[in-house]
Amino acid sequence: MSNTLQHNILYSCVEKKEKGHEQFVPEHALSYLLSGEIEFFTEKGREKAEEGCIALIRRNQLAKTVKIPPKDGSELKSVNIFLTQDILRRFAGDNNIHNQKRYDGESMLLVPKTPFIKAYFASLIPYFEQPEELTDNLAEIKTREAIELLLKISPQFREMLFDFNEPYKIDLESYMNRNFMFNVPIEKFAKLTGRSLATFKRDFNKVFQIPPQRWLLKKRLDHAHFLISQQHLKPTEAYVDAGFENLSHFSFAFKKEFGYPPTKLSETKDLALLT
Repeated sequence: MSNTLQHNILYSCVEKKEKGHEQFVPEHALSYLLSGEIEFFTEKGREKAEEGCIALIRRNQLAKTVKIPPKDGSELKSVNIFLTQDILRRFAGDNNIHNQKRYDGESMLLVPKTPFIKAYFASLIPYFEQPEELTDNLAEIKTREAIELLLKISPQFREMLFDFNEPYKIDLESYMNRNFMFNVPIEKFAKLTGRSLATFKRDFNKVFQIPPQRWLLKKRLDHAHFLISQQHLKPTEAYVDAGFENLSHFSFAFKKEFGYPPTKLSETKDLALLT
């Protein structure tokens, strides 16, 4: 895999199928998939982006991605423009945009492939071939151009982009049971549930009667056990899907919890399928 990040604009190439490691989306992203496919998993389910897809992805959400290069052996290629809060606030100020409404729509909106949008992305490619040409000023100009184009297409994009509200306090038990498998720090869970870290820990203990780190470990191990024993995943697949960062930590914790390594469960399951 190779990534070229120029200011807030990212050009990415992936040679083989891989699962993304970053599972928190901090800023809105306008993404154009030049080739290949991307599977996008959030708490609301699975969405699939195919070659040529252009989408606006909402900030402040948890998501997992699986990047799948084309079957012809070529690379998956994508261009991503991160529409940061700083740029959006400056744009809103310069254009007298006032939007207090909280956006509650879809987490990923498809963008129609108008001639102007297609031409816009084509205009970015030369900057990845000659990165020294993309100055700070040009990067902001190109980002503002993307915002202008989106605003001309649909009011939905305006509602998403200019919602500067931070996450509000939501039901902790329901949220954690839907999102425990996302591998992000406790601080991110606190932010996304509308709490300070201290309040999150206090509320968590009231709801679950156990500290969040211990609850997450147990919940993820139980889920991994289910994935291996019932969904027939290999341990090398299950540990990522269950929310673990590396295989060695997962194997150690699994054996400590259940008394046998995950490979043993996998072997037992394989034997059962053969009989």
